[in-house]
Amino acid sequence: MTHTNHRLGDRESLSRDYVVFMYTARGFNDKDAGPKLQEFMKMGYRYGPVNAGPARTGDRFMVEPQRVLDRIGRAQSAYVVYDSREKAEALLRDVVNADMGLSVIVSGLFDEVDCMCEKLGIKSHTAQCSLGVWGKTELLPPEPEVLDIATMCGHSMVGFNLIKRLAGEVKAGRTNLDEASRILARPCSCGVFNPARAGELLRKYIEHEAGKGPPAE
Repeated sequence: MTHTNHRLGDRESLSRDYVVFMYTARGFNDKDAGPKLQEFMKMGYRYGPVNAGPARTGDRFMVEPQRVLDRIGRAQSAYVVYDSREKAEALLRDVVNADMGLSVIVSGLFDEVDCMCEKLGIKSHTAQCSLGVWGKTELLPPEPEVLDIATMCGHSMVGFNLIKRLAGEVKAGRTNLDEASRILARPCSCGVFNPARAGELLRKYIEHEAGKGPPAE
């Protein structure tokens, strides 16, 4: 999925970041697809997603889970975000068994996704990858954790300064990592932001900044 292709991070961090989509093909299998998307979402909820919803109609940080299910009948897609391969694999097993005839896209580390497919007796159809960031990269923030967090929103709606401000709020004790991660998830209009991973990255960013010490005289 193109808007999850550009997530940055090291292997350890990305190994806790999986997005599973179910998509209709307009004009081919989208008629009366609502119940299938609802069933997909119900299956997804079984395994504790850190984010979920149909794009454009609201994710779990905008509306209650039941309202997400109700709205899927009007959507063309649904997705769930997990913080472990085991959860994503469990959902894929249910989806394979259900055989609903709609496309499924998994965003994650290539070898891990291939391993899941092999275990479930299926083959991936297509693989997409990002060519990285081009242009005036010197304008990007130098802190890797800030970029790793920001690129979890496929439409760049999570601002660099918001990430840094919330890190400062956590460091000052005015909020905690969980609440800061939820705040970061809300601007993500595509809804594929992983707040669990964001919390880990925020913690690392705060620790790295603290380790720098005061500026030299």
